[in-house]
Amino acid sequence: MKYYLYIIKTVDDTLYCGIALDVMKRFYEHLTSKKGAKYTKSHPPKEIVYLDCFLDRSSASKEEYRIKHTLSKAQKLELIEKNREKTQEILNKLT
Repeated sequence: MKYYLYIIKTVDDTLYCGIALDVMKRFYEHLTSKKGAKYTKSHPPKEIVYLDCFLDRSSASKEEYRIKHTLSKAQKLELIEKNREKTQEILNKLT
């Protein structure tokens, strides 16, 4: 089973990081606010700007924690930029 780590850019240019089995379904949940995160209810999502795949939840969770708690916004933006091609490739496979 693949777990996806994703970063969403919101309409107010903040970043939200999360993990999901079905990233497109999860993004839709964030958009509709029905099952979205508390954060994305007040900061509506604009687009998925980063994606990575993991074989297990533990690995995805560790990377999510690292991104959320150790990287500055500038470092997150650098990570996003460095992985733009890879993110697009994953998105293409999912849509």
